[in-house]
Amino acid sequence: MITQIKNKFHSSYLKIISSIAFYPTLITAVLAVLALVLLNIEDDGVTKFLNDKFPALVIASSETARTLLGTLIGGIISLTVFSFSMVMILLNQASSNFSPRLLPGLISDKLNQTVLGVYLGTIIYNIIVLISIETRADKFTLNGFTILFGILLGMVCLCLFVYFIHSISTNIQISFILKRIFNQTKDRLIEVQNIEREQGTQYTFTENEFKTIQSDAARYYQGVNLKGLCEFVDQNELTVKIIPYMGQYILPNQDIIKYKGTIDEEDSHSLNQFLIYSSSLDIDENYILGLKQITEVGLKAMSPGINDPGTAIITLDYITELLALRMQISDREIYATDNGHTIELTTMNFSDLLYQTLASYRQYCKHDAVLMNKMIEMLQYLNNQSTENNDYQEEITKNMNILKEDIQTNIKNKYDLEHLENKINSTQL
Repeated sequence: MITQIKNKFHSSYLKIISSIAFYPTLITAVLAVLALVLLNIEDDGVTKFLNDKFPALVIASSETARTLLGTLIGGIISLTVFSFSMVMILLNQASSNFSPRLLPGLISDKLNQTVLGVYLGTIIYNIIVLISIETRADKFTLNGFTILFGILLGMVCLCLFVYFIHSISTNIQISFILKRIFNQTKDRLIEVQNIEREQGTQYTFTENEFKTIQSDAARYYQGVNLKGLCEFVDQNELTVKIIPYMGQYILPNQDIIKYKGTIDEEDSHSLNQFLIYSSSLDIDENYILGLKQITEVGLKAMSPGINDPGTAIITLDYITELLALRMQISDREIYATDNGHTIELTTMNFSDLLYQTLASYRQYCKHDAVLMNKMIEMLQYLNNQSTENNDYQEEITKNMNILKEDIQTNIKNKYDLEHLENKINSTQL
């Protein structure tokens, strides 16, 4: 029972921090609490000090304070509406021109969330301060510093608006979007590579030694609570293998976990709770998603309505580098617990990854000699890289032969066909 509660708490925590409302809610709450704290701790001495040293900064008239704060509230509300109307335009353009799969990454942009949080927090802060203003003859009854801080927050919002406009004009460029996805995917691949070097891949097992656990519902598998699972495995002296790979859609009654050891039905249910299910996808945890997104952008660029081979070439360059990194990783992701037990996570093997990527490009680019030439160069480069598994080289050879067949079938120009065939034949496979 305790394990299940911990898993639910972990899942809820991940949902909260990944929500687009997390940063805005946090920043708004902080500024609202700050307004209440300043109103309660500020005394006449602070306002009198400001009035003596910096009289131009102190608003002595309650009507003037109300007018300024009211104007700031209305103006920032307008900035909020305008700013996020632009975000909606950005999302609509990215969806129609690039790929709908890019939307989660753009929506979860921490900059947009922070700007929204400061806007909303400033509105709430100034509303709280505005409510606290009382009409009195004594000019020192106003909370001078608290009001001044609210005005400064309004100026910060104006600065953020200028920066936000600059950011949006940059974020809407496909080169920037692709570079961001590429960097996230590359960082994740390097992280997995470092983990593999630390853990090693010596562990082997016999399939018939394992018992299986099946899924009870249809949903997307997005990862595992690895820390909690390691503790559970050590406590129960288990060896565990997670069958689906990240991003896979799990059907009801499908095998999802194999384990070796002895546990009761309740612990078996608890083991299932360590898997994380979500409809949202995160490149920081799943490098396959990054490769798929880059591929989709390249394919959309080659659609008749867009016809942008330059972008497709850029995507192939990025995919080439990412696949070269993937070749440094084995097809097994294994973690050793503190007590020497083993957890294996399934990853999409290199063979499927390479084939699915190139099959998509071949389908849409098989009539384009430039793109086919680029794919030949990709395979030639990958063939010359060091690999974790010698079988990877065989997969490269297989895909080169498939590419050659498509070239011979679809390239009609004799010169282009001769050029591409000579390039393939010169490859040392």
